[in-house]
Parts: sequence; C-alpha cells; structure tokens
Amino acid sequence: MPSTPLLDREFLEKLERLTVRWQKSFAGLVGGHNKSRFPGAGQEFLDHRNFHHGDDLRAVNWRAYLRLEKLFLKMFQVEPRVPVRMLLDTSASMAPNGGEKFDYARRLAGALCYVGLVRLDTMEVHGFNNRLTQRIFCTGGRHRFAGVAESLMALEPGGATDYQAVVREFIESYSQRGLVIVISDFLDDRGCERALQYLTDFGHELMLLQVWADEDRTPPWTGELELRDAESGASVKLDFDDAARQRYTKAFDEYCSGIQTVALRSNGRYAGISTSQPLESVIFADLIRVRGIA
Repeated sequence: MPSTPLLDREFLEKLERLTVRWQKSFAGLVGGHNKSRFPGAGQEFLDHRNFHHGDDLRAVNWRAYLRLEKLFLKMFQVEPRVPVRMLLDTSASMAPNGGEKFDYARRLAGALCYVGLVRLDTMEVHGFNNRLTQRIFCTGGRHRFAGVAESLMALEPGGATDYQAVVREFIESYSQRGLVIVISDFLDDRGCERALQYLTDFGHELMLLQVWADEDRTPPWTGELELRDAESGASVKLDFDDAARQRYTKAFDEYCSGIQTVALRSNGRYAGISTSQPLESVIFADLIRVRGIA
C-alpha cells in the first residue's frame, strides 16, 4: 500500500472547477450539474404542453388558464444525476515494474472520483480482472473523498483479464443506462472490442482511458529474449532488434486505434495515456480535448 496520499491537496483544489461530461441524455435522479433533454420536474423552464388526464395539477399554468381557458402543463429542465460507473483494471498485466501502471490508473480514477464528488454526481468504482471485484461508492460531496482514496489505495492487482465475463456480469448487475468509464491497458488475449461494443449496444455511453507504460508500446530490449505473460505465465523466446521493435510498435498502435474506434463509433470518448505523462496534463489537456471533462 502506498505510503503517500493518492492525490495531494494542491492538485485536488485544481480539480474543483471541472465536470465529468456525457453526451447522451439519460433518465436519472434529480440533481447534478449536467442537463438532460428529458422534460420533467426541475427549476429551469423548458416549454408548455397540453394537459392530459392524470397529469400533476401542480404543474398547470393557471395564469394561462385564466387568459385562455385552456389547461397547459409547465415543463422544466431536468438536471439528472446520471449514473457514472468506473471500471478499474486490477488484473496482473497492470502490475509489472512495481505496479507503475496500476498506481497511475488508480490515481486517475481518484481524480475523476473527486470531480464527481464536487459536482454531486452519482459514481461507483469497480475493480475487475476476470470478474467484477471491489465496489467503491463515490457520492455525497468532497468531504467523502478521504474514504474513496483509502479504498482505492487498498486495491491490489492480480488475476487474468476476461472482458467478456466482466461485461456480462456488469450488464446483468446494472439495468439503468449511464456513463461507463473504463481505465485499463485493454490487454486481453481473447480481445475486448466485442465486449466493449456490448456495453454500447445496451445503451451505455463509453469513455475508454487506455493506460500504458512506455515499454508496453516501445520495448527497450534488444537481443535474445524470453518474454513471459504476466497473467497466464506463458512464455515465448524471440530475437528482438530495431526492425522487430518498429513492427511491434506499429501493431500496438493499430490495436489502440481499434479500441478508439469502439468508443468513437457510438459517440463515446477515448484517450491513450502513457504513464510518463504527468497526471495533471492528462486531466487538463487530454481529457478536456476529447470532451471527457470540462
């Protein structure tokens, strides 16, 4: 468990002016700071419509009735707490190099949780590998962040990744649509694109944040190597030179492009993030650029 705080106070103060964004309109609970196109009870006037039997008489525009002798119902802008659910990869592939990727990923998750807490969004964080694991509730305002940070710091990476099983369990557990933020390296031998597409098919909006170490994209080694899979333990021997490195990096970039396509074709968002990037620049540059936050 890290001995230093998940995020320092100075950084948290900078996050207070941000908002987690979503593109779709979802039917949710009243509250929050992102407007929906659904009419209902709220504070900002939206429009009138004709009164129908069974409508709430408290919403009738009685002044219009006195002038026109017709019943009109006032509609207001709903500001729903859209459910925001974050899936944080805790598989063994996040653990190499002392857990550098995993530490970065949970700090990113913590930053987004704090933004949601400040804005009174309804958020949950789930760890996952081949199933959904720890569940962390993230609601109630900024004063609840200490407990959220403690829970994130207690997470430990391990186990194999299985996106098909995780997405199936997620869909069975949550019938209400919302924003799904996935923070992961997206390394799964079985592939993850089809499983992620299932989430959009069920009406969820995706924000895919792919975290990688520099060596994941451009391995620094040269010569005869024996590489071992961090999750399955399988090994492979190969000769690695500059030409092989270039082919590998090209294949890695093509794979990342496929993950990005899954998000963008359903009006979601994607960001590829190297652990060598300062977290502050990711939050205030990359995520704002892709309209993940504002």
